[in-house]
Amino acid sequence: MNQNRSLQAAYTAARYPVPGHGPRNVQVMKDALADIDGSVASDIYGKGTVIEDFQAKMAAFLGKEDAVFFPSGTMAQQIALRIWCDRTGLMKVAYHPLCHLEIHEQDGLKELHHIQPVLLGDADRLIELADLEAQDQPITCLLLELPQREIGGQLPSYESVVDIADYCKATGMKLHLDGARLLEVLPYYQKSAAEICALFDSVYLSFYKGLGGIAGAVLAGDRDFIAESIVWKRRHGGDLISLYPYILSADYYFSQRKDKMEQYYQGAKEIASLFNACADVTTLPKVPVSNMFHVWIKRPLHEAEAILIQVYEETGVAFSPSLRARSEAMCSFELSVGDAYARISPEVLHDAFAVFANKLSAST
Repeated sequence: MNQNRSLQAAYTAARYPVPGHGPRNVQVMKDALADIDGSVASDIYGKGTVIEDFQAKMAAFLGKEDAVFFPSGTMAQQIALRIWCDRTGLMKVAYHPLCHLEIHEQDGLKELHHIQPVLLGDADRLIELADLEAQDQPITCLLLELPQREIGGQLPSYESVVDIADYCKATGMKLHLDGARLLEVLPYYQKSAAEICALFDSVYLSFYKGLGGIAGAVLAGDRDFIAESIVWKRRHGGDLISLYPYILSADYYFSQRKDKMEQYYQGAKEIASLFNACADVTTLPKVPVSNMFHVWIKRPLHEAEAILIQVYEETGVAFSPSLRARSEAMCSFELSVGDAYARISPEVLHDAFAVFANKLSAST
């Protein structure tokens, strides 16, 4: 083993990266544009066929009256919550303690919109109906993330989502879906995107996470809601003179991968079972409910990194470019299955896990 090589460097050099769809480089754009007629007109400040047709396509797919394309999901979700709060005059929303808005956006919701979040439930589990019923302060909107990324991509049962939606409707509370990875949960729920979105007043979908586009998101809801969101998009500087590079790549990869989520889901269950067969390794959840899950290794961070670097260098199979320390004796990483997994033969994969298991045993 190269003692000076980092985990990131070993991952980059590996022949068979397991997660995702492949490298995020200029080729992603080149593939998306390969069959595009060069005379296709650009969108201009949110207007034009290329953006309007795509927005209509996504509204229909999500079962909503209208949709608008945003350069980022962060912008889209803050605006959605701002609109709902403005309508009631009550600047309070509820979401999970590990919601993206709470831990990854530098308090944008609070600083830009002066919205007060109510953290619902416990950080290590999903929001439950009982959490809503137990809280005693008025709330304008509840945000649900499906799947809940920071706790391994866990999902509530579909019946639980229906119960929460019914409660929100009965109490006059709006329900917003953080559906960044909405497509990835469809195989588990055995529902269409429109069926799930029908439970929510507004919906956000990302085009770069599970789908692998360059960037961008769509926000969908009723026509009045989307009309307001378009105004807020301009206020946020989201109306770039042209968004077509993002839209064309979003459309291309949406078409390429929307029907492959079952394949990714089954792949996630296969590889999770291989991890769980290794001593001192567990996945969260044990049986994935989407294409994404977390892998926990019962080793100090530096020991786990050394083991993984050896596995990557000896087998060419790489699981993750980084590890997160959970305690002095435990670390973890996230794994999302995409096109890359199908490029690895079962023989190569099983050989890599045999090496991984042996090195774990030797380090005990």
